Amino acid sequence: MRASASSPLLRSTTPTLRHSSSFHPHSSKSFFIPLPSFSPTPPTLNRTHTASSPIMASSFDPERARAPPPIPMPTPPLTKFKIGLCQLSVTPDKERNIAHARNAIEQAAQKGAQLVLLPEIWNSPYSNDSFPLYAEDIDAGGDASPSTAMLSEVSRLLKITIVGGSIPERYEGRLYNTCCVFGTDGKLKAKHRKIHLFDIDIPGKITFMESKTLTAGETPTIVDTEVGRIGIGICYDIRFQELAMIYAARGAHLLCYPGAFNMTTGPLHWELLQRARCLYWQLYVATCSPARDTGSGYVAWGHSTLVGPFGEVLATTEHEEAIIIAEIDYSLLEERRTSLPFTKQRRGDLYQLVDFQRLNSQ
Repeated sequence: MRASASSPLLRSTTPTLRHSSSFHPHSSKSFFIPLPSFSPTPPTLNRTHTASSPIMASSFDPERARAPPPIPMPTPPLTKFKIGLCQLSVTPDKERNIAHARNAIEQAAQKGAQLVLLPEIWNSPYSNDSFPLYAEDIDAGGDASPSTAMLSEVSRLLKITIVGGSIPERYEGRLYNTCCVFGTDGKLKAKHRKIHLFDIDIPGKITFMESKTLTAGETPTIVDTEVGRIGIGICYDIRFQELAMIYAARGAHLLCYPGAFNMTTGPLHWELLQRARCLYWQLYVATCSPARDTGSGYVAWGHSTLVGPFGEVLATTEHEEAIIIAEIDYSLLEERRTSLPFTKQRRGDLYQLVDFQRLNSQ
């Protein structure tokens, strides 16, 4: 473990914006976040500037660089808290995986964690053959979804927030890679279906096609919790900075990415992508991976990590099973954004991020 003193467009086909603490169209509860009014006006093109008409910061139109304009980051319910990252070994025994995850969550809570993050696909081997066999009907709950039933119960008993990694979900005849977020009352606050499927072919290294069995989600998910506003992504989602831009523009304090990068891309890209997301958007990023099992068909890189808003690695594991506890201090967000105010320096006169989901809800 290591610790320290510390044209972008994302199209959503969802016609309306729902927020059941997530923006998920299938959630059982929904309410609308008041959003600023917006009339889309294209940036002025081919604008010329001479020595007598210098480009001034006031003419950059930073608010227009994101459309609709960004939602101000809300005051979080608390300034400091501890997060637990549970890097778990995964076996073919589903009941064992569920019991093992519960034990890890309980250990993290005993060490003071108010937010616990689990890995991607923690109840099942990571393979296209396994996804259909281990998939659960999350909406039905109970015996139809023993993994989420456990998460709901333990979050309620321990009064903690859980970002429940991801599990294979069966819904209306399709399979999804889905992350569930539970509040301190044990209720499901959000459900994120992996938006970007992991289809990769690096000759001589790794080939994997999630799209052979899984369906891509269509909705960015941001959720207000007892530990702040959290944007959710799953593994391959972290590669797409547009999704993180959407979350930053919606006022996220923290991005959580359960993931399982492999032995080819993990050493090169895993930490790099986490630090980049923090550095670009000046917020926290937490990731959680399964532990490495060299005997499995898919070998995870491991290295679950918490990164701070200046791109600094605050805590990380190696590849073996581990539970790490680290502190998140939201007061640093404003400090970093004040000392390096590039959010106010974006060139809305030259480029623009369009959040179609929010725009279509107007």
